[in-house]
Amino acid sequence: MAKLRSNHSKSDNSGNIIRVGIFSAILGLLFFLFNTFRGDETQVTDAMEQVGDILDPDGNDNSGWQGQGYDEAILPTSTTGAIVRHSNYALSYSEKHEQAEWVAYELTKKSLQEKNVDRANNFRPDPKVKTKSASPYDYKRSGYDRGHMVPAADMAFSNHSMSETFYMSNMSPQVRGFNQGIWRELEENVRNWAYRFNHLYIVTGPVLTQRAKARIGNNDVSVPQAYYKVILDISEPEIKAIAYLMPNEVSKKTLDDYAVTIDEVEEVTGIDFFHSLLDEENEAALESTFDVNKWRWDKKKFNLRVDKWNKVR
Repeated sequence: MAKLRSNHSKSDNSGNIIRVGIFSAILGLLFFLFNTFRGDETQVTDAMEQVGDILDPDGNDNSGWQGQGYDEAILPTSTTGAIVRHSNYALSYSEKHEQAEWVAYELTKKSLQEKNVDRANNFRPDPKVKTKSASPYDYKRSGYDRGHMVPAADMAFSNHSMSETFYMSNMSPQVRGFNQGIWRELEENVRNWAYRFNHLYIVTGPVLTQRAKARIGNNDVSVPQAYYKVILDISEPEIKAIAYLMPNEVSKKTLDDYAVTIDEVEEVTGIDFFHSLLDEENEAALESTFDVNKWRWDKKKFNLRVDKWNKVR
């Protein structure tokens, strides 16, 4: 398990004044860059990446607790070999599809109890993807949402971790009614489960083995047919696991209708989950069965989704 980073001391007034000055200078730089490179998306994207690095430098977060990191044993197999590690999650990037084939992280009651920082909304390319990730411009006027794989709300315990969820490597093109409908409902229920069960291991991503619904942007980002989420709770006394496999479309069905075994997700994706975290006996038992009664979903959220979230335009 990664060690916790120590908290930074509070800055004094002079430090605040300096930061305000730096921020003002950055705003001026942004104005200059966007006017200089207007119409050239590549140059504007590069400029955004540089400014994003200035606004979010590693280790320069004064918002408090920095997270629990993640156990390397949680990482699934990678079909691409392009594993990228961020502070509190890791991903396997598919250059062919310009998105991650999986993201893996841990979600705890402790992280959810921290005071939430403001949502970042600083979508930008991921500088750690060697082949270059997709651009925010790929999604412009595409009709698809920039769907988070690691939800921003799961990393809201620090500005730095929140900001890292807005790398384009963590995005996948989702139908709006899906992203803001059943996918949102599932994410919110997962947070409820993490709070109830204390500590969850989560792997989620698009199904990239099926023919894409479409391709968007200059980088030809694949629009997946479906998404999965694999969840493991190994805390005593009730060790359990479940997975969800759902099409990239608006749905009026319940979460239970999309519950599957981890083995089924492995068969569809060609990815082996939790092979380093569990011994063979536990892996075989946990990944071949599931019990929806151990993962009760919030009926109020279901009704809210069907009545309102599905209808967002």
